Amino acid sequence: MTLKGKTLFITGASRGIGKAIALRAARDGANVAVAAKTAEPHPKLDGTIYSAAEEIEAAGGKALPLVLDVRDDVAVKEAIDRTASHFGGLDILVNNASAIQLTPVEQTDMKRFDLMHQINTRGTLACSKHAIDHLKKSDNPHILMLAPPLDMQEKWFAAFTPYSIAKYGMSLVVLGLAGELRSAGIAVNALWPRTTIATAAIRNIIGGDTMMQQSRTPEILADAAHEILTTPSRDMTGQFLIDDTFLASRGVTDFDVYRVDPEHALAPDFFVPDDSEPPCDLGPVTSGD
Repeated sequence: MTLKGKTLFITGASRGIGKAIALRAARDGANVAVAAKTAEPHPKLDGTIYSAAEEIEAAGGKALPLVLDVRDDVAVKEAIDRTASHFGGLDILVNNASAIQLTPVEQTDMKRFDLMHQINTRGTLACSKHAIDHLKKSDNPHILMLAPPLDMQEKWFAAFTPYSIAKYGMSLVVLGLAGELRSAGIAVNALWPRTTIATAAIRNIIGGDTMMQQSRTPEILADAAHEILTTPSRDMTGQFLIDDTFLASRGVTDFDVYRVDPEHALAPDFFVPDDSEPPCDLGPVTSGD
């Protein structure tokens, strides 16, 4: 299947994972609403909604750049309604926008917790809420969250409880909405990376250039998302999918193409369940000499 002619509303699509998903859809000839906050160039962050829109158009899609703060539910509704009006409908919502701060409770300012909760959990809920009426009119409607499996272990909370609560909030929206919307035929699924992904968050917040070298590129999530979003919506919903395991189930065998630097072992991401076995070796790639 293809996303040709389908309309996607992607939050946080000006860079990183959101943009990668947008570009993969654009290569099919999809319509993409680039919904993000960055309208002007940022000194530490690449891209704006306008530069992302240009790349989407160059890749073969159609783009609608929208300045959006997902914390403003009135603005969210207006942006989604505008997207459906502009492109003649809405088929897919990708809740990618997220805020992160890896600090324990004692060191977390409550304003920062509120920010993470409002963007990650509340923003995801608001976008989903206002997309539902439009998605009901699609012949293959999907909501996809970039959210982790609900693996409720102390180790995922102990070091940074505020972030974990906010991120798992997105996963809880998946769990609830999948049940709520199953009868309407709207698929609601979650996608999560096994390893760290080379994004601004990794470079600026978590691990700098070293961890960037130990990461995979956003394209692995873009390819996995494409597989999900081209699946008949009534065939798969309520799933919490790990990128490489899901791609392997769809026949992908070469995962080295997603490595930033094959000479480095891949760094595991947070929240991946202990019983999730990788379909490939995550150690450094040797030349075989």
